[in-house]
Amino acid sequence: MNSFLKILFLLLGTSICFCLELQIGSPMPRVDHNLVEISGEKITLNDVKGENGTIIIFSCNTCPWVIKWEDRYVSIADRYQKLGIGIIAVNSNTSRFEGEDSLAKMAIHASKNNYNFAYAQDPEAKLAYAFGATKTPHVYLFDDKNALVYRGAIDDNARDEHNVEEEFLINALDQMLAGERIIKSVSKALGCSIKF
Repeated sequence: MNSFLKILFLLLGTSICFCLELQIGSPMPRVDHNLVEISGEKITLNDVKGENGTIIIFSCNTCPWVIKWEDRYVSIADRYQKLGIGIIAVNSNTSRFEGEDSLAKMAIHASKNNYNFAYAQDPEAKLAYAFGATKTPHVYLFDDKNALVYRGAIDDNARDEHNVEEEFLINALDQMLAGERIIKSVSKALGCSIKF
């Protein structure tokens, strides 16, 4: 028993997230958890939910994968917000909130990259733990009933958007909005680990 407790305390003391990722069909968790938007205002997932669905992207300021993909956040938001899709980027890098992922630096980053959606910190990473998110970027799409219909990566080519062969998120959005079955509801999230 002592060995078991030692291992348990060792695991609890690490910054690794041993959380289970949300399964397709799961309801959107922690919809009332207060996030801190780059304006300094409190915001919740309930505030950003769209009439026809919601995209939640776990993101940050410095991950090279985010930097390669984030222009696609902007174009997706531009295209789908007018179709009733809410979108938010959530920063759960709690160990960096006093440094490169501070609210001030997030605001500069959002402005520099023309973010046209909410960008917020996740205090104590409660949202990331509830989702089982582990990467930046890590994408979750919910339908109009707040059920998870897609999770994973934005598409299959972070390095070069002109050579994307499969647009995972866009395909899921189009199929969801058309009332069709989502053919690929899960893909592998690629990126930097969330810094809990």
